[in-house]
Amino acid sequence: MEPMRIAVGLSGGVDSSVAAALLREQGHDVVGITMRVFAPASAGLDGARHACYGPDEAADVEDARRVADAVGIPFREFDLVHEYRDHVLAYFRREYAAGRTPNPCMVCNRQLKFGFLLERARSDGLQFDRFATGHYARVDASRERPALLRGTDVRKDQSYFLAFLKPAQLARTVLPLGAMTKAEVRGHARRLHLPVAEKAESQDFVSGDHLALLEDAGGPGPIVDREGRKVGEHRGIARFTVGQRRGLHVASGAPLYVLGIDAPRNAVVVGPREATAAKALEASQMNWIAFDEPPPGLRAEAKIRYGHKGAPARVESSGDRVRVVFDEPQFAVAPGQALVLYDGERVLGGGVIDRAVE
Repeated sequence: MEPMRIAVGLSGGVDSSVAAALLREQGHDVVGITMRVFAPASAGLDGARHACYGPDEAADVEDARRVADAVGIPFREFDLVHEYRDHVLAYFRREYAAGRTPNPCMVCNRQLKFGFLLERARSDGLQFDRFATGHYARVDASRERPALLRGTDVRKDQSYFLAFLKPAQLARTVLPLGAMTKAEVRGHARRLHLPVAEKAESQDFVSGDHLALLEDAGGPGPIVDREGRKVGEHRGIARFTVGQRRGLHVASGAPLYVLGIDAPRNAVVVGPREATAAKALEASQMNWIAFDEPPPGLRAEAKIRYGHKGAPARVESSGDRVRVVFDEPQFAVAPGQALVLYDGERVLGGGVIDRAVE
């Protein structure tokens, strides 16, 4: 890659810091940028720590500034508190109120980090050719249509979290860590004497009690079995997601799992583990990266959550909606979570799970 002007999203963590330092070492003209999103008035988040949203933000921004100084690059920060509130927190609260399981990191990447942050930087007079982050994923921009690829280290691969980006965004994206392991990144941080070389691994979103972010987490309600019989009481539907076992506090002869959340009734539906198995799912808001429209008869590996290893499936597409039929039933398909489709190492696209099909 020829030398160019690259803005790097600095979070104050090791990964983004090494990304910036390596690009600088390669001869690029680098500037570090970061966004402030935390509103100090947010109550109940005293227990949050080392997360992208919480009272530790000021310390992380200061770490990012120290890294920029150590690397010898300019540093700019931008206030996106209102944008984060209106686009990420509002979505987070809306999904939980509807009995769904949100994925705020996906929305934040698309709308904040790769959206408002870059718009604000450019409107403030900052000029740059590319935008880089510390994600463990790869972009192949040599093709006519940019390809998003898995990170080489399967244990750290974060391509899942970038599946909502548009091809035009990927064409301007640089991911310096995509072919590295975490150990290699730590090694670079020590070699380059970065002030965050030994900083602990950061968490996504908020690592404290997420209920503190909900204006109304919902009151107590019934826990019911598949026949609608009350078997217990819960303290709010936002405390549960499909497939969850712990925290039910229901006496039963066999383990019970959350099968679904009935928001209109404020009820949590439970049953045996085998009842969580879904033969298929329906998803919407599909963002296709590999093509404008998927070919008929498409087969793909479907990931239904970040920690899911992926499952082979047949994909039927109609507009921005898909029906994914698994070769083998899958455990705990949660409405609201992200569906990401792969062909080998290449991300085909991603969408939002609407419902599981038994």
